[in-house]
Amino acid sequence: MLESIRQRVRGNILEMVGGGSGPPVAFLTPPGDPGLFGPNSMVWRVHVDFISMMIGGISSLTLQALHPQALAGVWDHSTFRQDLKGRLGRTAFFIAATTYGPTEMANKIIDKVNNIHKTVKGIDETGKPYFASDPHLLKWVHITETYSFLKAYQNHCQPKLTPAQQDQYISEMKTLGEKMGAINLPSTLAGTYEEILKYKDELRFNERAQSIIELLSDFPSSTFSKPLIKLITRAGFANLPSWTLSYINKPIPTLWDQIVTKSSVNLMAIPIREALKNGVAAHSYKRVYGYQM
Repeated sequence: MLESIRQRVRGNILEMVGGGSGPPVAFLTPPGDPGLFGPNSMVWRVHVDFISMMIGGISSLTLQALHPQALAGVWDHSTFRQDLKGRLGRTAFFIAATTYGPTEMANKIIDKVNNIHKTVKGIDETGKPYFASDPHLLKWVHITETYSFLKAYQNHCQPKLTPAQQDQYISEMKTLGEKMGAINLPSTLAGTYEEILKYKDELRFNERAQSIIELLSDFPSSTFSKPLIKLITRAGFANLPSWTLSYINKPIPTLWDQIVTKSSVNLMAIPIREALKNGVAAHSYKRVYGYQM
């Protein structure tokens, strides 16, 4: 009975992001391969939690949508608006593969995405040319993701990372950002936030950005998944820097709102973490050590 419930929860979670339902056996080989980061990294520790990664994903997508050139590449060259779950599923696999995958898997998907970026270019809605391989845009995507993922982890997971561990996470993720073509990336959390602030004058809450925020606010989901999705979306917006909320016409959460949202997320996370405990990370530990951690 318990296993049946676990499988149902797992299936509905994977359905949210357009993922498959089978076990991630590709992460079991080759034996001993630590991948790009290894099991002692902060990246493995932060990315293991599905709930906080989803929350961080919502806030990072929101931030990225506010940059007209960063959004234009997605708007013009992807099926994001028509197939949100599929897009998120591909993004989730990229994160899983580069975090936990064996070295060959990680490098292959990095090369694949970099090659795609070379073909993505055009004119944004303000009339400016854009290139997905532009280091300035790649830097924006990278720093908003790392900041959002780390902040969500700190808000919703225990034990929290120490300041030194947070900086270690940022420094480890810097190596991935550089492999993706970003340059001059910060190595600390404080430096990451400083870099985000430098982009403020480039951000716009225009018609395209509004449509993306509306899409995230009304995420397509089944009746079973809808309460969870609504909660994750609310937590994702609350995960944004407070100054960002004025850009997207959303109120700054009160202390009471923050307490209710955090408590609700923590409660909802219990069965989800149980359902996913034998997921990608567990398979990757088996690859490295020969047994599950």
